[in-house]
Amino acid sequence: MFKKILVANRGEITVRIIRACREMDIPVVVVYSDADRTALHVRYADEAYCIGPAPSVESYLVAERIIEVAKRSGAEAIHPGYGFLSENYRFARMCADEGLVFIGPSPEAMESMGDKVSARDHMEAAGVPLVPGTPPLRTVEEARRLVGELGYPIMLKPSAGGGGKGMRVVTSEEGLDDAFTSAQSEARSSFGDDTIYAERYVSKPRHVEIQVLADTHGNTVHLFERECSIQRRHQKVIEEAPSPFISEATRLAMGEAAVQAARSVGYAGAGTVEFLVDDQERFYFLEMNTRLQVEHSVTELITGVDLVKMQLLVAYGETLPFTQDDLRIAGAAVECRIYAEDPDRDFMPSPGKITALRAPGGPGIRDDIGVYEGYEVPLYYDPLLSKLSAWGRDRPEAIGRMRRALSEYVIEGIRTNIPFHQRVLRHPDFLAGDFDTKFIDERFLATKRTSSCPDSQPALIAATLLAYWRDEESARGSTSSEGADTMSSWRVAARQGALRRLG
Repeated sequence: MFKKILVANRGEITVRIIRACREMDIPVVVVYSDADRTALHVRYADEAYCIGPAPSVESYLVAERIIEVAKRSGAEAIHPGYGFLSENYRFARMCADEGLVFIGPSPEAMESMGDKVSARDHMEAAGVPLVPGTPPLRTVEEARRLVGELGYPIMLKPSAGGGGKGMRVVTSEEGLDDAFTSAQSEARSSFGDDTIYAERYVSKPRHVEIQVLADTHGNTVHLFERECSIQRRHQKVIEEAPSPFISEATRLAMGEAAVQAARSVGYAGAGTVEFLVDDQERFYFLEMNTRLQVEHSVTELITGVDLVKMQLLVAYGETLPFTQDDLRIAGAAVECRIYAEDPDRDFMPSPGKITALRAPGGPGIRDDIGVYEGYEVPLYYDPLLSKLSAWGRDRPEAIGRMRRALSEYVIEGIRTNIPFHQRVLRHPDFLAGDFDTKFIDERFLATKRTSSCPDSQPALIAATLLAYWRDEESARGSTSSEGADTMSSWRVAARQGALRRLG
């Protein structure tokens, strides 16, 4: 096994990876920005190296500095976590050129699946069901012609990137021009690529994804599905496994399609094939994430498989220790993403010092946390504090344990979305499994819109906008793909909320 690895990330996912490495007796090197000097992942690692100022374009997205630290520290491999450089095929290729193992798929597989238009082409050739769509759209005139042939309603999507940025629903030709221009502008500023394409909009869609694992010896398996339909602004908020909606026949068909998708690009490692599922259980390929997912914990809880350890084994050249027939679903699991944000003020960010912290425990509870009491939550990054997961023998027990754990969770000094999770988990439609990707917008946000701006908030709003625009300018000045992940969906949402409040 590797003698030492470097984790090119921050926060709770880095702590999660370190824990897996500790169980395997692998020393871990981490990197940090000036803003993360006292972060938990820095305290927890065996070695830590500063790689630059707080903005990610000057630290976590600078591939050359990360590789330099890996070589200086004697690390043999680099685990990218998720976000930042995790799906950057150029970074994976740089690692290989420098004699370092990238703990993930090959650069070729990442490149094939990283561009959504290219991924659609691969999936069509592999026979995976696709939502009807268009080729890349470069101009409004081209969009009018091809979208007219496709038919409304449609969803405009950027070819590069993810996280919901640049996506627009268009219900008629009258709204196409403005939506296309807006989507193209956001894609350009977020990913450095303004290529847009359109897909037919799926009515009442559910977002269901399949976890896959593959080794370099030709073995590929799926670890069943995760239900990810509880979203806000196209960002997942609550995930669960298995899905309460799909049948065993659909589960089997989706799993086989996901395995075929992975095999079609020679995939190795952990990856996720995402699907849209309509109300008739017809499923369509959405995209493939060529990395570990934020919500991987619910899959681990229902299968007993440590996905991070599997990543390490596959990267080292080992064979998967199980086959598809060995895998079973045991019980149910739910994950809530705990964010430093205020749900009562349009989910505005809530950076600041955590003055008190008591994490929940008890039967079936797992908390992947990246903060501690006394920690100062920075403004520069996605404000994910922890991923709280609950396992039960069935879905009702898992939900009951999650509600109990949320009631035990104490985080003081900042606002969090814990109260919002508590409301969602008591909603009768959620309990019945009767929801789609519009659940939060229709059941919660539609009746809670407000334009008020409390006197205590202007300084925070101004700071948020300043940080956003500073990083936006840095990203625009970068010609490399590292700039593509600069603006987190959190900062985009913060900017939009601040602009609404400031008029």
